Amino acid sequence: MLDSRTTVSPPILKPDGERKVPHLPAGGWRGLSAMFRWAVIAVLTIVVLMPLSFIVFQSLLSTPFFDANQSFGIGAFQFIFDDPDFWLALKNSLIIAGGMLFIAIPLGAVLAFLMIRTDLPGRRWIEPMLLTPVFISPMVLAFGYVVSAGPVGFYSVWWKTLFGVEEAPWSIYTMSAITLIVGLTHVPHVYLYSSAALRSLGSDVEEAARVAGAKPFRVAWDVSFPMTMPALLFAGVLVFFLGFEVFGLPLVLGDPEGHLVLASYLYKLTNKLGVPSYHLMVAVAVCIIGITFPLVLLRRYLLRNANKFVTVKGKADRQSVLPLGPWRWVALAIVGLWLFLTVFVPLSGIVLRSFVTNWGEGVSLVDAFTLANFTDLFEQDNLVRAIFNTLGIGVIGGALAVAFYALVAFAGHRHNDWGTKLLDYLVLPPRAVPGLLAGLAFLWIFLFVPGVKELKNSMWSIWIAYTVVWLAYGMWLIQSALLQVAPELEEAGRSAGGTRTRVSLDVTLPLVRFGLLSAWLLLFMIFEREYSTAVYLLSPGTEVIGA
Repeated sequence: MLDSRTTVSPPILKPDGERKVPHLPAGGWRGLSAMFRWAVIAVLTIVVLMPLSFIVFQSLLSTPFFDANQSFGIGAFQFIFDDPDFWLALKNSLIIAGGMLFIAIPLGAVLAFLMIRTDLPGRRWIEPMLLTPVFISPMVLAFGYVVSAGPVGFYSVWWKTLFGVEEAPWSIYTMSAITLIVGLTHVPHVYLYSSAALRSLGSDVEEAARVAGAKPFRVAWDVSFPMTMPALLFAGVLVFFLGFEVFGLPLVLGDPEGHLVLASYLYKLTNKLGVPSYHLMVAVAVCIIGITFPLVLLRRYLLRNANKFVTVKGKADRQSVLPLGPWRWVALAIVGLWLFLTVFVPLSGIVLRSFVTNWGEGVSLVDAFTLANFTDLFEQDNLVRAIFNTLGIGVIGGALAVAFYALVAFAGHRHNDWGTKLLDYLVLPPRAVPGLLAGLAFLWIFLFVPGVKELKNSMWSIWIAYTVVWLAYGMWLIQSALLQVAPELEEAGRSAGGTRTRVSLDVTLPLVRFGLLSAWLLLFMIFEREYSTAVYLLSPGTEVIGA
């Protein structure tokens, strides 16, 4: 509680009600707050720029940087620019990134509005299913589509048997199919951002539109979506950007037909010269950073007038749902179709495959039924250990990552100096680096940087890499929530004698709790399924499920 009688710093209430006044004067608290803020900015700068500096340095060498015969030059860039596979992969990545943007953003925003703001039937049961694609590895999802809808998948075989045709009327190996699948499976990422913003948005402005005669979807288009624009912009930048990094689905579905993307091109570059081609791989990563970095500038430009997105003000935050009327069943059908294509089809294939010894045309599921796959799994000590390690890094590591992201977000909150601009520019580049290369860069750090070598064979190395790589996802969820908090609320706390730190803890932090919760939920699911970042960091005892 803030005491209006206090002019220096707020009192702290003990459990027995006794008031204890801090000994530091107001200037001392301000000094400590400023020191803490710049300490957070310094830590973030180091953990982001150190792996990036290894990557940039390696891209300018002719061999791995620890090779005694290394030499400086731009030969790595000349090699990839002369390679037609690079330009093919770049074109396909642009197609997939654009498709993801135009599929995931509108669907994710509409799903969030239907689930949070309307009387959609069964929404409490549907919401957990919406998030399924986030916590399943893309490699596993791709495998699920292969065993369910591939040329000899379960549904393809049943379709051909039922209708007496030689081929199913669909193919999952075309660029259009890959783009559609990748776009649909990334809808939950946008949903999390948009739903967190909608939960913080009071219903009064929407009800005013309803009183004026607006229909539910007109309310969504003219009121709800514009007020959650920061969240949608953050999600749009990340989704478009993730199109350059997505690996599992294009590798499994695109490789049979030769559909290269930048991430799978990196995979093929690993030993393209007969030796580890680290300089070629990181040259591609530098190109990706160069392509995607302007998105940071675009985001800053679009959010230059942040006050117009304020929705959390002084009055109580009241929530109510909008009645859809007869459209509720049409909306339910749309949600059901998305769930069928994105969740049911791949997961049913995975589940069926887990209970059979083999699959394909002419195979009877009854004759091939087995439980040996599960008994074999729990007889593997390293796999059981990987399950516990993954749960730990998801639950505990995700919470620690959110706490760190919150510190970083508050370090830039309500400031307009070069430190805040630096934070904005530091958030996105780590996600521009494909996970495989990010993990490799952190391996180099843990091997060659004094003072951190002891972390190499511990779960801390994997947690640090995960936290830095997925910095943009957690940070921008929290930042979009902070943008919705009216500055007058914090100014009222300061005028009552509260320090910036105390106001952040007592006023701002409770108001952005949905953003923090959504950030933890997103990171938990991502840390559970992440695989590429951990490949180079694994050691006996630190196995994780994804890798």
